Amino acid sequence: MASIIVLGGGIAGVTLAYEMKEKARSTDKVTLISDSATFHFVPSNPWVAVNWRTPEKIKIELAPYLAKKDIEFIHKAAKRLHPDENRIELEDGSDVTYDYLAITTGPRLAFDEIPGLGPVDGFTQSICHVDHAENAAAGWNKFVENPGPMIVGAAQLASCFGPAYEYAFIADTELRKQKVRNKVPMTLVTSEPFIGHLGLGGVGNSKDMLEGVLRDRHINWITNAKIDKVEDGTMFITEVDEAGEVKKNHELPFNYSMILPAFTGIDAVCDIEGLVNPRGFIIVDEYQRNPKYDNIFAAGVCIAITPPEATPVPTGVPKTGYMIESMVCATVQNIAQLLNGEQPTNTATWNAICLADMGDSGIAFVAMPQIPPRNVTWAKQGKWVHAAKVMFEKYYLRKVKTGKTDPAFERQILKMLGINKLDKCD
Repeated sequence: MASIIVLGGGIAGVTLAYEMKEKARSTDKVTLISDSATFHFVPSNPWVAVNWRTPEKIKIELAPYLAKKDIEFIHKAAKRLHPDENRIELEDGSDVTYDYLAITTGPRLAFDEIPGLGPVDGFTQSICHVDHAENAAAGWNKFVENPGPMIVGAAQLASCFGPAYEYAFIADTELRKQKVRNKVPMTLVTSEPFIGHLGLGGVGNSKDMLEGVLRDRHINWITNAKIDKVEDGTMFITEVDEAGEVKKNHELPFNYSMILPAFTGIDAVCDIEGLVNPRGFIIVDEYQRNPKYDNIFAAGVCIAITPPEATPVPTGVPKTGYMIESMVCATVQNIAQLLNGEQPTNTATWNAICLADMGDSGIAFVAMPQIPPRNVTWAKQGKWVHAAKVMFEKYYLRKVKTGKTDPAFERQILKMLGINKLDKCD
């Protein structure tokens, strides 16, 4: 009998727990540990922030559905990982031991790295967590009643740029519906070296396409932007040139702002030598396994990925949904091989599909693999992307409740994207 623990209850963690249960031996025990009692579908957070969804519509209580699959659920935060002892210390002082550990925690949101940033101790909103999105919705209601300048963007060292564009376009759509768009000068502020870089050097013609949409929607932008600090109603930004030298200093007024922060690893794993990089992200090899602690695997936003290129203002690398599922696939297959006395052989394809909603349209990005050089790369725009994202939201929430994939539905989504087949792992 082996104890397999999945640490983290988001998209990567819940999927991994379900798939691991199916692949593990009947005598093995699978446990999921999460600091949240609920799963929430992160890609829907931009909709929550403008009241197109309520949090309850995208949240699912984990305990009853995990119990149906005979997966133990521990609703507690991890205080500290002790990998030399195969032990996780929990926030209440208790601990659990494991034979194999899969870390899927997602990131720590590093609002503290910029004075005045964030929804708790700062002056900006966030859509990184459903609770933040709910708070953003309350602020949105007040903003619509008193419209004025709006700033949307991603801070230095952010590694998730798509939602910033998505939220800017969704906000634009909703403001037009409310007939107050003419009262809202909007600026996109991003650490990317150019519009559509996305932390990946661009995807297909993402630069021209996104610049075109921003122009059509009268959204200004500042690239190579480093946010120095945020005060109530004012954002202080240093714009640099290609050499990283100061080009211009901006003091932008705002009545409402949503900024994606930088990410780090969670406190429970930070500074563990050989396990994490200096930012606290889990170091993994081609098999999603940590080189030093060979019974620890990781998948999702919490893993360390080297950016494909240096940028004047530091940017991170995004980990998108399908890419995360490919990591999960490889992790599950490799742990199953170890359980059977074999060595891991499965690698994640890191193929990436991103459906960015624009409220009344959308843009689909496909990068295979996500990190250049690629076999396939393109971006396409159309109303069908909005429909596809709505369909995918319903599908994934159903998947969390049932623990089952729907190959026919997945093929339908791929067909909409013009893809015949897309492997998750090799």
